[in-house]
Amino acid sequence: MLNHVEIQTTDVQASAAFYDAVLAPLGVGRRIEHEGRIGYGDERPEFWIGPVPDSTGSQARESHLAFTAPDRSTVDAFHKGAVAVGAEVLHAPKVWPQYHDTYYAAFVRDPDGNNIEAVCERPE
Repeated sequence: MLNHVEIQTTDVQASAAFYDAVLAPLGVGRRIEHEGRIGYGDERPEFWIGPVPDSTGSQARESHLAFTAPDRSTVDAFHKGAVAVGAEVLHAPKVWPQYHDTYYAAFVRDPDGNNIEAVCERPE
């Protein structure tokens, strides 16, 4: 349904270091940098980070983004990458039976306080 998503960040370079670390295990990397924005994807940019516009006086707001992982070990690698760059861990990798029996996910905060998740919905 969605073609791409962009979130605003107060420090693009700090956020880029975070997303470089947590998206690499998912097979996602930088695809383009344009006008201070960075686009990530596996084949094309589908997830973008960009600066909060100075002219609006607004601040970045919390968002929740869940990235699909092909297997549970990739969720674990996402978590490890987040820890390595000092991200706040909201929930370590585990099964979330309240969603369904095979929902395995980890949740962390990016440098702007966004709730970032990696999830594998396949059985072990």
